[in-house]
Amino acid sequence: MATLANRPNTALLVVDVQNGVVENAHNRDAVVANIGNLVEKARRDGVPVVWVQHTSEKLACGSDNWRIVPELTPDEAEPLVHKRYGDAFEETTLESALSGLGVGRLFVAGAQTDECIRSTLRGALVRGYDATLVSDAHTTDDLTEWGAPPPNQVIAHTNLYWSYHTAPGRTAGTVETKDVDFSRTRQGIPQTPKVCYTIGGSNAR
Repeated sequence: MATLANRPNTALLVVDVQNGVVENAHNRDAVVANIGNLVEKARRDGVPVVWVQHTSEKLACGSDNWRIVPELTPDEAEPLVHKRYGDAFEETTLESALSGLGVGRLFVAGAQTDECIRSTLRGALVRGYDATLVSDAHTTDDLTEWGAPPPNQVIAHTNLYWSYHTAPGRTAGTVETKDVDFSRTRQGIPQTPKVCYTIGGSNAR
């Protein structure tokens, strides 16, 4: 369980699903659809959805690139956190928003896998949160031109190492969209993350 006192609740954290971030992302439509399903599940089960929106030179505030994709619509009552760094906790209102909601457990989805998703997962864990990555609800661009592995391998590797990640008193791990059950976490029943990742198109457990 999380090491944060009096923080029994769970939240879905949706990171940087913006037009300019995911326009060329691997399996863009499928990932966005999975995130949409997660948002629906969370709302149905009374679990807070917290949105994160990045601002940079490419993602100028108010521009079309900066806007969250049209398939997803944050509710006016749902926290929207603006950030400028990879880790969504750095110099943002995320911690205060989660504290106000009594949240100590996070399900994380969004983009990009090898930057803001990894940074935010680590940032959550070191701050005392349980952090579960939704394995089929995050994506990244093809950066092979600059020496990176193909995006499917970046995603698979992130799922692999986060499945086995540990920290004292905290829980990491991955789970597929279809297996996320927010009703259990709302009742205080921890959802055990599954060791599940995809390499070369096949599932391994």
